[in-house]
Amino acid sequence: MMKLWREHRIAAVLVTIVRFVVGYAWITAGWHKITGATPFNAGGFLNGAINNPIVDKATGEAVYPTYLAFLENFALPNVKIINVMIPWGEFLVGLGLILGTLTVTAAFFGLLMNFMFLFTGTVSTNPWLLLLGLLVVVAGTNAGRFGLDRYVLPLLHKGTDRLFHRKPKDPATGAGTGILAK
Repeated sequence: MMKLWREHRIAAVLVTIVRFVVGYAWITAGWHKITGATPFNAGGFLNGAINNPIVDKATGEAVYPTYLAFLENFALPNVKIINVMIPWGEFLVGLGLILGTLTVTAAFFGLLMNFMFLFTGTVSTNPWLLLLGLLVVVAGTNAGRFGLDRYVLPLLHKGTDRLFHRKPKDPATGAGTGILAK
């Protein structure tokens, strides 16, 4: 089943549709924050998440204490950075998914943001975006088959091969000939 999802052309078509849906959700969320009438400010959201954390009903203890510590000790003191990272992160994740450029990387960072939002108790569309984003990640490079990854990934591989002094695989044997090849 996994091979089908990662290699089959029909799966690539399906995941391209998923990519567009998830990408549209991300790009519009980011764009509204970037171009909104008032500048995006995560300060109120962060304060709300810190002052009203998700708690265990039985014990009253925070369910995600390490995330709460992250919000208190890093995110809130650096809210100016967060105010740039969230809208541009959302926009770039959406752009990457729609164009099919660094698709798996874009989906990964979208999943990371979904988890961060869920840890604060914000449900909204995050579970759907998380589920659909996982489908993109599972599809791997097949997710970008009908996108710019078809051109970008070979260029990246060529560049990293040069960087690590690896030679391309021998088509006859399938073996690499560089220092890192086995």
